Amino acid sequence: MSGTRGTKPHRFLYALALGLLVSTTHAQAPAGPAKPETRITPDQAKDLFRSVDELARYASDETGLPLKQKIKRTLTSRAAVEKYLNDKFNEDEDSKRMQRGEIVLKKFGLLDQDFNLKPFMLALLKEQIAGYYDSKTRTVYLLDWLDAEAQKPVLVHELTHALQDQHSDLEKWSDQTPDEVSHNVADDNDHLSRDEMDTARTAVLEGQAMAVFLDYSLKPAGKSLVKNPELLDQLEQQMNSTDDSPVLARAPLLLSKSLLFPYQDGLSFEQDIWMDKGQAAAFTGVLDHPPASSWEVMNPLVYEQGKQAPLLTLPDIHPLLDKVYRPYDIGQVGQLDLQILAQILGGEPAARELTPAWDGGIYWAGQRITATTPVEQAKTSSLALAYLSAWRNQAAAQAFAKLYSEEIGRKYSDVKLDKPHAQSGEILYTTADGPVLIRVSGKYVFVAESFPLHTARSLGDLILDSQGTGEIKTATLTAPAHSLSSSLVGFMQSCGIVKAVLPR
Repeated sequence: MSGTRGTKPHRFLYALALGLLVSTTHAQAPAGPAKPETRITPDQAKDLFRSVDELARYASDETGLPLKQKIKRTLTSRAAVEKYLNDKFNEDEDSKRMQRGEIVLKKFGLLDQDFNLKPFMLALLKEQIAGYYDSKTRTVYLLDWLDAEAQKPVLVHELTHALQDQHSDLEKWSDQTPDEVSHNVADDNDHLSRDEMDTARTAVLEGQAMAVFLDYSLKPAGKSLVKNPELLDQLEQQMNSTDDSPVLARAPLLLSKSLLFPYQDGLSFEQDIWMDKGQAAAFTGVLDHPPASSWEVMNPLVYEQGKQAPLLTLPDIHPLLDKVYRPYDIGQVGQLDLQILAQILGGEPAARELTPAWDGGIYWAGQRITATTPVEQAKTSSLALAYLSAWRNQAAAQAFAKLYSEEIGRKYSDVKLDKPHAQSGEILYTTADGPVLIRVSGKYVFVAESFPLHTARSLGDLILDSQGTGEIKTATLTAPAHSLSSSLVGFMQSCGIVKAVLPR
């Protein structure tokens, strides 16, 4: 996996160590012609290059990860970085999964129907990036338009990725999503079981690198992440500020949460493991035995206790659906996905209430075989969606079903509550995209969107009846499975460290 994310240059005056969040960016200039972009001098570049070895030794001491070989470094320009981002969009596997999954995200209501993902993502990353480590070339890239001294803390972060790479081979370690097409139940089970691994491992990489970055910045003040854990709350509050990031300020919640999750939750996870188990457990231990889900990252104690995230079962629904639908996507709705969905549906209060009550989620999406043109296939009406969520109690299930049903009108046009055709325990709507059926069964909520009503009910019976019956069985799949946010999280992390996560 390539790199981390970019940052605007900051003078690190150890604001966190002093309990302050002091912005030391350049003051805004009066309105007028933009000044030409300055570049670091050859002498500054030489000094920055020399600092790489010293900073790598610091990162090695901080993490306990051995520096096995000299780390390559190179100076790059803004134009080269923008080319790098454009190339990644065209070649990166996470990018391909992300772009394929865009219509599924719209079907869930995580993105608006008219949102165009690729150009916005490019603008967002070009705004944010300021340095990265590329695990394909095993090279750390320094940026020639940023102040040389201000890049050193960022370098510590990126060099931590280089050490992780020397320990674990990140190209293999950080991409657990199978690329092969799934043709049978065994392969489907493998996809489902590995759905959130990439998300969790991304959080490990960024959490460790952020821990080293912060300790490097705090060291002159005699403070550290472990000795002064209260400083983390201040940093997290700052991470949510978008004052100097206009593109990020306009980003849909799904993108901003996916961008920040590895840094915020990954850092909190690493801090907890470090304080509870020590340095070796927090670095080499986590790399050797990483968490497998966003649930473990968001709840470090369950990781420490060796608990596994709940995985719901999906029966063989292929005979029911394959005459009409071409399997399009399958995966988990993990705790991170649910947190984002709940916040979109009901704001932060709903997210705070429902996220701890989450107890698993899976989805299946199929595209109508009759949708043959690119225009037809780009419409959410061509896609049918089945979503099963599990909750810790029936009250939470009912609360989620109510919240979900109240937002159907935001996703679809021509929405009408269809009381005459609803059966007991159902909430039924007609929409321009077809029927939407919501059913609560104990602690489960089943949702079917855009299936004919008789198919939706049969599908619900199959899926609900299969829970707790043993082996996971799923329909034949024509593309690799992944959780809703995993491709977004993985792709954005691979591009470089973002300025939004740095003290300012």
